[in-house]
Amino acid sequence: MPERDETLIGFDFGSSRIGAAVGNTLTASARPLAQIDNRVSARGFDAIGRLLTEWQPQRLVVGRPLHPDGTPHDMTARCERFARQLHGRFGLPVDLVDERYSTVEAESGGGSGRNIDAQAAAIILQQYLQNR
Repeated sequence: MPERDETLIGFDFGSSRIGAAVGNTLTASARPLAQIDNRVSARGFDAIGRLLTEWQPQRLVVGRPLHPDGTPHDMTARCERFARQLHGRFGLPVDLVDERYSTVEAESGGGSGRNIDAQAAAIILQQYLQNR
């Protein structure tokens, strides 16, 4: 049976910025979409709402940071809370994915400051799509 075509939005959550990427299950590909200012939470969720209206995703993916040995740290809980808030505000299913080294990978791939978080979000979403 063919897989259902779904649009997904992936997020790389940070206390200052949130990277966003868009992906598709049919092509199993993701690309950077936006970098959202997260210094004022309400504005961040407004910007996310606009992205969701524009792209109409069926699912959201949030990177879950862990220490290299797999244990959680302070940002792990914050990302899990962000994922719960996304589900509560927008009513879409939200999956968490291990994001260890996604920013490092984005930087080593030639990414730079202005869009590094969106590139990290694309890497997170690509990992999710490949491991489905």
